[in-house]
Formats: sequence, C-alpha cells, structure tokens
Amino acid sequence: MFTITRFAAGVKGCGRIDVMTPHRTSLRPYGGVPAEQRRAARRAALMEAGLDVLGTRGWAAATVRSVCARARLNDRYFYESFPDLDALLLAVVDDQAAQATALITAVARRAPRRPRPRATAVVSAIVDFLTADPRRARVLACEFPAAPLLQERRRKIIEVLAGIYADQARELLDEVPLGETDLAMTALTVVSGLWELLSAWLRGDVETDRDHLVEYVVALLLTTTELAPALDRRLR
Repeated sequence: MFTITRFAAGVKGCGRIDVMTPHRTSLRPYGGVPAEQRRAARRAALMEAGLDVLGTRGWAAATVRSVCARARLNDRYFYESFPDLDALLLAVVDDQAAQATALITAVARRAPRRPRPRATAVVSAIVDFLTADPRRARVLACEFPAAPLLQERRRKIIEVLAGIYADQARELLDEVPLGETDLAMTALTVVSGLWELLSAWLRGDVETDRDHLVEYVVALLLTTTELAPALDRRLR
C-alpha cells in the first residue's frame, strides 16, 4: 500500500496465480550471506526488473516469467516475495511514488519560505525526477491510464500530493482565507490538473521545453494563491 509511496486496451497476463505454493528457502547462510539478506537482494532485483518491464513493455505485456528473466531469477523465487504479478507491479509504482513524495517534501524543506522560490525548486525537482528515467515517464504518461489497478492507485497518490499542497499553502501564506473543505477542493483540482499536464507533456502531446513547462507550472501555482481571496469572496 502506498504511504509517503500509447495505451493498452486492457490488462492481461497479470491475474492472481491461485495454484502456486510459495517457495520455501533455507534459513542457513549460503556463501557467507544470510538467508534474509539473499531474499532481500532477490526482492530488490525483482522490483528493478518489474520497473523495467512496466516502463518498457507495459502492464498488459508483463508476465511473471518476463520479470524473472530480467531479474535473472528462477520463477520459483518470485512467490517468496509477491503473491502475484499485480502485487509486484503495484509495489513498483508505490516505490516510485514514495520516492517522488519524499523528494517533494525534502526540496520544500530546504527551499526558502517564500512561494516563488519554493514552488520553483519543487516543480523543477519533480520534472527532473520524472525525466531522469524514461521508464518513470512511460509509467506516468501511458501505464496509469491503461491499467485499472493503477487508476485506483492514482487516486490515492493524488490524495497524498493534495495533502502536501494544502500543508504548503498553510505554511507559506500568512493567512489562508479558504476553509478546510474549500482548501482541500482547491488542492485536489490543482494536483489533478498538474498530473494530467505532466502526463500529456511526457507523451509529447504538449509541445514545450522543460524550462517553459516549469515556469508555467510555477506561475499557475502562484496564481492559485491569488485566487484564494477571490474564491472566498465569491463563496460568501
């Protein structure tokens, strides 16, 4: 479960495997390496392979065998860490989401307590995070719309990001004129919209360079702080 964690027609080859029995591994050290350490290394290899498959071939084309082949592991080792393929792919997405949210909070913590420089630092960091690995870009831009399980995960990730937005608004603004419900709705609107904008840009549907994209998003975020008093007046 995610904490602070063009388009296939459907999902196939990734249902639950009900007839497999998890492989039991020896608890004894092998080659001087404890069993739990070996198991952790195999899980890490499967996670990396899962990202590779998801970010190159896509959810619909992923299989347990293709993941294990990329991890250079026997299929039997898959089930010591994951009950099925969906569990692995969701874990991969959750890990990437957790990295992104940790990056956002860390960059915001280091940035000045002023809206423009903080927004610029955070937006620059997240755009660079997404573009640093083409596999991440594909997952966000193409796989989230294609896989039903990822659509549900998208909702949960947006909830977390909207909470970060609201927290930043409370910290940076001397006074937030909106009530908690209206602030939450504003955060949800902004984060959802930016998710779609970044996805479209990564797909190439929005033609602009990285610097202008960052400048635009920063300007939009700053505008939302100016909208708050206007919304408050309209809502009265």
